[in-house]
Amino acid sequence: MASNFKLSASEDPLRKFRDEFVIPTFRQMKASAVPEEMADEPCTYLCGNSLGLLPKRSKKLVEEELEVWGTRAVEGHFDHPLGRSWMYIADTVHPYLADLVGAQESEVACMGTLTANLHLMLNAFYKPTAERYKILREAKAFPSDEYAMATQVSARGFDPDDAIIALAPRPGEHILRTEDIISTIEREGSSIALVLFSGVQFYTGQWFAMKEITAAAKAQGCMCGWDLAHAVGNVPLSLHDWGVDFAVWCTYKYLNSGPGGIGGLFLHDRWADLPVSEAGWWGHDPATRFDMPPHFKAIRGAQGFQQSNPSVLATVSLLGALQVFSEAGGIRAVRARSERLTGYLSALLRQSQFYAAPADAFDAGRTGLGVTVITPEDPEQRGAQLSLVFLPTGRGVMPRVLKGLEARGVVGDSRKPDVIRLAPVALYNTFEDVERAVRVLEEVLEEVEKEGLPVQA
Repeated sequence: MASNFKLSASEDPLRKFRDEFVIPTFRQMKASAVPEEMADEPCTYLCGNSLGLLPKRSKKLVEEELEVWGTRAVEGHFDHPLGRSWMYIADTVHPYLADLVGAQESEVACMGTLTANLHLMLNAFYKPTAERYKILREAKAFPSDEYAMATQVSARGFDPDDAIIALAPRPGEHILRTEDIISTIEREGSSIALVLFSGVQFYTGQWFAMKEITAAAKAQGCMCGWDLAHAVGNVPLSLHDWGVDFAVWCTYKYLNSGPGGIGGLFLHDRWADLPVSEAGWWGHDPATRFDMPPHFKAIRGAQGFQQSNPSVLATVSLLGALQVFSEAGGIRAVRARSERLTGYLSALLRQSQFYAAPADAFDAGRTGLGVTVITPEDPEQRGAQLSLVFLPTGRGVMPRVLKGLEARGVVGDSRKPDVIRLAPVALYNTFEDVERAVRVLEEVLEEVEKEGLPVQA
């Protein structure tokens, strides 16, 4: 029952952390169909999978650094009035990141951006030979990952169409079965140099069996890396214990660091002395960094891959967000509430008069209006996000629904041609947000049904 997921206020200690965030109002989000008396209330924001909301603490820390910049200028690097010298600013977030991804502090680096970090890791770990040169990934990986892998393969003289194995779900299914991934690794392992998947798949919301896939890859002598853009801050991770070789992530989704926020990188301790082939001065031993010696001496571990000094404003924005995360009890506590919120959303959607089975998304002859969820129903195979497919597919239903939701102040995001992603985030969403989103969706679908679908050519 849907009601089994909902917590009362007295049972919901994390509810108070909503007050740590700036939540846009209906008016600010241009929700034109919301009554005027509600216009200045918080909107129903279910888009943390794309961009997390602004933590008030991040705003405060950024403003403080602007003041230090204005009053201390270059001296802020070494003599900071608030004890956050810019020379060591990344070190303020490393303990939090290590805790979130299940790593030692020396195994993580706050640096760069996701795709730039991915290229660094591909250069370090993708070492193809004539016999072992392939990369295994999921089909429909995030395009930036696909571009990075293809260009890295091409740069080494291989054909991406041959060297990249893009594993797709079985016919009539939306998600990849773990056994199919593992059987592919076992069957093709001698030719696979690198297994590189998303922790949580951006389109379907599937949380891959990271521990089992990593173990299978390592058993076949493959390197194994992960893109954690949709996983970090969303699901519990134990990268060190799982034996992951490397991972990269952004921080502006579930970590709420702000648009274009600074990225992160994990390098397992067994690779702590891996040579750095794209060195920069910020990866040099800080004891002699400002002596500017002619020869590079890498920091041991992930932080040796740093190149330029990190953006202080981006880093403290992340710091503020991570402080809130920590005070909420860390990823385990946040995940427990997240499971309830997403479980509630899933259960309410399944009560809709328009709900259809996931297999109906493959029915080319379907004419009736509907919605289904292609994200796994099992909470152990998903994070916060649910991916909704609107039926019949290819008939322009999704853009009409998205427009209706936006007009009523329910904020999700879309993936063409037929998917809307909704993600209740444990740190700032409420069970009432979930209820309103489903109620509004029902209203919008009724409106679309009344207006009718265009005649199919």
